[in-house]
Amino acid sequence: MFGPDAALPHRPARIVVAGTSGSGKTTLAARIGSLLDIEHVEIDSLFHGPNWTPRPTFESDVDEFLARPSWVTEWQYGVVRDRLADRADLLLWLDLPRRTVMRQVITRTLRRRLGRRELWNGNIEPPLHRIFFDREYIVRWAWNTYRLTTERVQRLSVRCPELPIVRFRSHRDVDAWIAHQLIPLT
Repeated sequence: MFGPDAALPHRPARIVVAGTSGSGKTTLAARIGSLLDIEHVEIDSLFHGPNWTPRPTFESDVDEFLARPSWVTEWQYGVVRDRLADRADLLLWLDLPRRTVMRQVITRTLRRRLGRRELWNGNIEPPLHRIFFDREYIVRWAWNTYRLTTERVQRLSVRCPELPIVRFRSHRDVDAWIAHQLIPLT
């Protein structure tokens, strides 16, 4: 596992971004894709069908993009998480403080819900009052699963010791790493 000041062993072509829901995985993945001119595949758009139902083609869609020579995506969904890591040549881990993640996920959820912004396949954020009874409401999900990413990344570092993992504890770490490690590669 590397800190944000560690040099990359080579230019990455297949990158997964790990972190708790609301940590900024999709934002970072899109930014990396743009900087390196590689495709960002937003994995949520492959998973969520209309009415928040899982798409039956999810796994085959993931397998299809994994076969490509370059991509960046978010490291999530248990059914494909190992496949993503096995094909990746770099994992970026947003290990932000819980208070930062919660501020981000609450702000994002409010903005999306109040703006009735379409997310994937016609879906919009559910009504805000559902936070009180829906265990999978994104804000509750982020709170309750916060520690799981650390456990998953630790297990991955044992299972795939050759996979470079860069751990970020702040947005400042991300910005510094991009400036010093990624931009010189472009």
